[in-house]
Amino acid sequence: MILSDREIQAALRRKAITITPPPPDIEAEPEPGEKSPWASTTLDLRLDSELTVWKKEKKGADVKFEPPDDPDFDFDFLLNRYAERFHIPENGFYSLEPHSFVLGWTYERIQLPSLSRLAARVEGKSSLARLGIGVHVTAPTIHAGFGVKLHDPAYTGAQIRLEIFHHGEYAVKLKYKMKICQLVFEEVHGTPQRGYELHGRFAVQGATPLPPP
Repeated sequence: MILSDREIQAALRRKAITITPPPPDIEAEPEPGEKSPWASTTLDLRLDSELTVWKKEKKGADVKFEPPDDPDFDFDFLLNRYAERFHIPENGFYSLEPHSFVLGWTYERIQLPSLSRLAARVEGKSSLARLGIGVHVTAPTIHAGFGVKLHDPAYTGAQIRLEIFHHGEYAVKLKYKMKICQLVFEEVHGTPQRGYELHGRFAVQGATPLPPP
């Protein structure tokens, strides 16, 4: 069953869902020039400043990736070798060119404790989809147990990795803290045997902290 906006807010209040920083109250007036992040059954999330941009290999380079289903597959090595990080300036943007693909993060951090019996799906926004922008490549599921670091009550949750692709014909500006996706929350029937906080490869994840200025 999909949660309504009221049920999402109720789950936030009882800590069945934790979002850091927290969203405004449903009935709160948006800031001037802003729209509420709430819809009837979704909550908008924003884009973090860090993007992972795949490098353009030299023409003819024989680069082939193995399917990453091996638990020892080293994603960090892959990213360090074939990608580079880009940070969107506070008042700037990243130009996402047509037919390109980058990795991003949500600005918000999410926790879904398994005992809450809730999971979520991250989906794109129709305003961006009409320009050709998608935010996941067949991987929308946010599992029960996501963003939970066992024995660390101070941990504020994990950012959601976004696989941002552009099928459109014109460049689109990606801006820091722009509304980039929306979450749909769903009830889980029963408590999972394999909670994601114990068995999930990406249960704890997030952008690389920026060095101090």
